[in-house]
Amino acid sequence: MSSHAATGLIDHHHDHTTSTGIPNKKLLWWAFLASDCMFFGALISSHLVYRLNPPPGNAIPTQIFNIELTSFSTFILLMSSLLMALAVSAIQRGNVKSTRLMLLGTMFFGCIFLGGQVFEFTHFVEVKHMTLSNSIFGSTFFTLTGTHGTHVAIGVLLLGMMYVRTFKPAAGGGLFTNFAHLLAVCVVMGVSFIYLVPGLIEVIYGASLGDLLRHHALPFAVGAAACAALVWFARGSTVVEFGEQNAVDVESIGLYWHFVDIVWIIIFTAVYLLEYL
Repeated sequence: MSSHAATGLIDHHHDHTTSTGIPNKKLLWWAFLASDCMFFGALISSHLVYRLNPPPGNAIPTQIFNIELTSFSTFILLMSSLLMALAVSAIQRGNVKSTRLMLLGTMFFGCIFLGGQVFEFTHFVEVKHMTLSNSIFGSTFFTLTGTHGTHVAIGVLLLGMMYVRTFKPAAGGGLFTNFAHLLAVCVVMGVSFIYLVPGLIEVIYGASLGDLLRHHALPFAVGAAACAALVWFARGSTVVEFGEQNAVDVESIGLYWHFVDIVWIIIFTAVYLLEYL
């Protein structure tokens, strides 16, 4: 401690380290992500192998894909990585309020990405008639992108749990407060996913915003009010237990979120963009 004080360095981890000098929590996440690399590598390579040798009657990707929607979803996911990095930076400085806001933004962007994926899958099945079982391309595509979507959903859940954890009072207890914030997060993300996100995607595809508001005015109003309330709660000034000593926890979730984003960039390039070259 004296050496840290003398040099002016701040230990952002407050965690036991291994012989490598890496905190145990981060080392565990790195090990998990290494195994996930092999898992996604197998899925991506399987898709590419079957794509290079398509059987007769296989779907033509360029007639099915909507590259505009996928590009928008990719941009949203990349922006969520920026917010995640800002959340890590904020907690390393001990700024809990900013950390909460960045976590909320990351979760909301993650929900937008998931909404885009649900919209895309529904369009493929109902309009393009491509399902998981009627073609090799459909099988490998839905398995690969669906698995990635599941990872994004898990990431949103982890971020929500971390957000709720930031409200634990320093004096102990706080079960009701944490439960109330957990319920608020679930309600807001549920409303966003069911109403706000699909509406946003429809607007992007040329639907009239006025028509959407006329038909879904109440859900939109509830979703907007809930989001505003969640942001307001995030600015609470109560002394909490969560702080700089928990930076390693936020960093660990950040590693997972950045990994999911990197995997999507590879999927977007290999599965979508290569079809247009």
